Amino acid sequence: MTTWVLLRGLMRETRHWGEFPELLCETDEDDATGLVTLDLPGNGSRHQLRSPLRIAQMTDDCRDQLRQRGIAPPYRLLGLSLGAMVAVDWCTRFPGELQASVLINTSLRPFSPFYHRLRPDNYWALCALALRRDAARQERHILRLTSRDGDAYSDRQLHILREWIGYRQQYPVTGGNVLRQLLAAMRFRAPRRKPQVPLLILASFGDRLVDTRCSQRLAACWHTTLIMHPDAGHDLPLDDGRWVAAHIHGWLARQVLDQTIASSVTVISP
Repeated sequence: MTTWVLLRGLMRETRHWGEFPELLCETDEDDATGLVTLDLPGNGSRHQLRSPLRIAQMTDDCRDQLRQRGIAPPYRLLGLSLGAMVAVDWCTRFPGELQASVLINTSLRPFSPFYHRLRPDNYWALCALALRRDAARQERHILRLTSRDGDAYSDRQLHILREWIGYRQQYPVTGGNVLRQLLAAMRFRAPRRKPQVPLLILASFGDRLVDTRCSQRLAACWHTTLIMHPDAGHDLPLDDGRWVAAHIHGWLARQVLDQTIASSVTVISP
């Protein structure tokens, strides 16, 4: 069985995926595919742990979690933001474990400058989040930063905000762990050459946190597929999960077709 492994970003946990895992499974035509969501150390149910200072340590922790659960390769990775950095490291060091990987709204050295990887308007905001203890204000600000509808007080957004505040109150992420995760993201350096794993990059033109040029530059350097959403925010699965799931499965279907065509080609010697 192939298993989807979903990895969230800075200060987020498995419950922040919302309905997206169900949407991904709904559109999956492969009955032999499972799905698991993981919390990085310092987040969610593992909030009491100390967040690693290196992305590679986060990768190793995720692999350990899967082994402890008895979930063996092959995996398909889907990583958002910081989670996508973990996915890139995984693809680089353990490509044999992976069938495919999807990177959503990430930013990587050495392809993009720091002021694209995190928009300058957000420097103070993220520092304030690390220091602020008011769960309601924290989550309201995160929703504004990560969702295209973060400033709209619709019934859906108010419901999401109430859920997020509850998550924060149950599993509070410490300010120290926020800073450690930020430092790990800043220090991570991706390889210049694309890892030997099929890669899809998804990004949003409405991302207020990370400049979309980061994904565009990465796709150009690695010569891999990039699909842009016209107006979603940084949390693309939150804003349009059905779009994400549809494009992932369309891309996977094309991968299978390409492999089938390649394997059926017969080379005739002169």
